[in-house]
Amino acid sequence: MPQTQIACPRCRQMIPAQVEQLFDVTTDPAAKQRLLGRVSNYARCQFCGFEGPLATPLVYHDNDKELLLTYFPAELGLPVNEQEKLIGPLITQVMNKLPAEKRKGYLLRPQSFLTYQSMIEKILEKDGVTREMLDEQQKRVSLIQRLLQATSPDLRTEIIKQNTDLLDEAFFALFNRLVEAALQSGQQPTAQAMSALQEELLQHSEYGKKVQAQMGELEAAVKTLQEAGQGLTREKLLQIFLEAPSEQRLQALVSMTRNGLDYAFFQILSGQMDQAGGEQRTRLEELRAKLLDFTNQIDKAMAEQMQEADKLIESLLAAPDVAQATAQNLGAFQSDVVVQVLESKLQEAAKKQDPARMEKLQQMVAILQQASTPPEVMLINELLEYTGDDMVLAHKLKEHEAELGEEFTGMIASLMNQVEQQGSQDPNAAEILQRLEKLYRAVLKKSMQQNLGK
Repeated sequence: MPQTQIACPRCRQMIPAQVEQLFDVTTDPAAKQRLLGRVSNYARCQFCGFEGPLATPLVYHDNDKELLLTYFPAELGLPVNEQEKLIGPLITQVMNKLPAEKRKGYLLRPQSFLTYQSMIEKILEKDGVTREMLDEQQKRVSLIQRLLQATSPDLRTEIIKQNTDLLDEAFFALFNRLVEAALQSGQQPTAQAMSALQEELLQHSEYGKKVQAQMGELEAAVKTLQEAGQGLTREKLLQIFLEAPSEQRLQALVSMTRNGLDYAFFQILSGQMDQAGGEQRTRLEELRAKLLDFTNQIDKAMAEQMQEADKLIESLLAAPDVAQATAQNLGAFQSDVVVQVLESKLQEAAKKQDPARMEKLQQMVAILQQASTPPEVMLINELLEYTGDDMVLAHKLKEHEAELGEEFTGMIASLMNQVEQQGSQDPNAAEILQRLEKLYRAVLKKSMQQNLGK
């Protein structure tokens, strides 16, 4: 959600903030993180230094967990009937977006909360989060806010040293989720500030140093495998494992060669164990135990990721507007696992000949392709639609004349070259090439007119 301009609650200067009243995780799964992470309805004033939550009426909806929650800040001082006028339309939006079969009794009984915190606790309670877990997370959120407010690197370093016990895996996982939420909601300055802070956290915290050490092991493992090159056999891989200088290096190597640790590999390992004796056999047995443990960890983590990816995609497919829901969650598709699950669902729908499901999946793919396509290519595709009408094409070129530079014409020429090379494989290549050539001449003509001041 884009930012808007609001008056600072303290000095009344106009400042940017993300104001959001409806958090419907049924149609927008990322909404929950925006609410929990204080990405929305939170102000930071560069003029007077004010920082804090905004007094904003809220509606939270989760159809899967049968939650319809409302919160109206007491400080607004509005009577109940006025509150209902503000909250009512938001609840109506929730109802209108739900298909009839998902409209259940809980929608008729929205739960109202007197405090923001009590509403958050209800949401987390449904996720299985205990009060103790909530307190721990709040400590981490407060620490992140303190670090972002710190005015100097020395002060941040001191805060990091004083809170070593909080800077653990859970802290960095929360930190990464907040960065992703800021990026998805268009809060680029916040995301940049947090990314810079992350570098300091990695350098000055014990857990951060541990993560950096693991990254160093990964880099060393990559180098070892690159040196082996195409001659990497199962026998050579086993030797690399035996020569690993540390358990961390071994774990890094396994993470990058999991597909090679198949039945045939363990047969080779068992064969060497049968032939070995004494210390060498003990060493091979210990190696096998570690390899089995590491591969089980990897497989379990992958299964969990696949399950989460499946849940995400199904939630998007269930949304009233699949394209809009996909566009609101583009960040999730940066994961190869999510893309892999999407591809498998496309294949499954095609195999089962399910046109309704295939159409929704293709809507998702179209949004992803659009998001990954450079704007210049999108403009070329748009202009190609008008190459059959010279007057319309000229009008469209005039609309986009600021974008018609040398780089743009060079991109058209490059596409022409690609189409020529693929001509024998694509029956439509000749027609596409003809349209590209016409567009290329029209763009060149327009550029010459611009240069001559016409």
